[in-house]
Amino acid sequence: MTARGWFLFSLMGVVWGIPYLLIKVAVEDLSPSVVVFTRCALGALLLLPFALRQGGLLRTVRAHWAPMLAFACIEIIGPWFTLTDAERHLSSSTAGLLIAGVPIVGVLAARLFGDAEVLGVRRITGLALGLAGVGVLTLPHLTGGDARSLAEVFLTVVGYATAPLIAARRLKDVPTLQLIVPCLTLSALVYAPAAAASRPASLPSATVLACLAALGVVCTAVAFVAFLELIKEVGPTRSTVITYVNPAIAVAAGAVFLDESLTATILAAFALILTGSVLATAAGPKRDATGLERVAEAAETEAVGSKRDAVGPEGR
Repeated sequence: MTARGWFLFSLMGVVWGIPYLLIKVAVEDLSPSVVVFTRCALGALLLLPFALRQGGLLRTVRAHWAPMLAFACIEIIGPWFTLTDAERHLSSSTAGLLIAGVPIVGVLAARLFGDAEVLGVRRITGLALGLAGVGVLTLPHLTGGDARSLAEVFLTVVGYATAPLIAARRLKDVPTLQLIVPCLTLSALVYAPAAAASRPASLPSATVLACLAALGVVCTAVAFVAFLELIKEVGPTRSTVITYVNPAIAVAAGAVFLDESLTATILAAFALILTGSVLATAAGPKRDATGLERVAEAAETEAVGSKRDAVGPEGR
């Protein structure tokens, strides 16, 4: 990975590790619709002037509206609401750890999209370990009335794992800002009616307002620009490996700022999910290209010889 890639990777590991804490604080006083709307609206307003300055924004939307709509629905409109709603009942640590399963689902999604790379024993083992970690983390919640919240986080994971594939395959030539601004704007419009209907009767506390501002500015505007640049730099599957770092940030933030406990179950799940994700996204076995290269070289030599015979000495 290049120095630029490592910088983007490190930045994303932090800025998408803290939203779980910020969301947990915000949903104590606000509805999920208000949180998602504010986050999207702030991000769109901040990035819109820069997108307009590039020029061609409307032309880009007309040319790529279908994959952009799919990306907005799968990356933002659906996952941000389900994650925010789930954190009304789950701790920020639990949500962050479950999101760490994104690389595992990303491997499976890539194969469904036509990736023919052989998984191998190591990657299959990684998938099994990751799923075991998710099981360790979720089983205690299944009997506590949190099954819906767990399902919402699972939907979020699927969206986060699938959207980068769409961005890499169908939107790789679209400038980052001209992709993010329409998607955030559409998302804000979708949630505007529900946010208006569930708006608080009084102004939220300064802490909640600060969390909303951080979600919109840092975790949305800055983070999305960095994330799409990371996809272009290292590819869709490797870009999801930022979730190796995110859960550590989420667990640490939850423990420090929200007094969330670090139980043996959480630590065991963290170890299993992290190890499984690393193994599941490791490079697949390389093909032995020596024989293929020899065949290609022989074919090229034969083709050159045939051309020379056909043209003759005068043709040089």
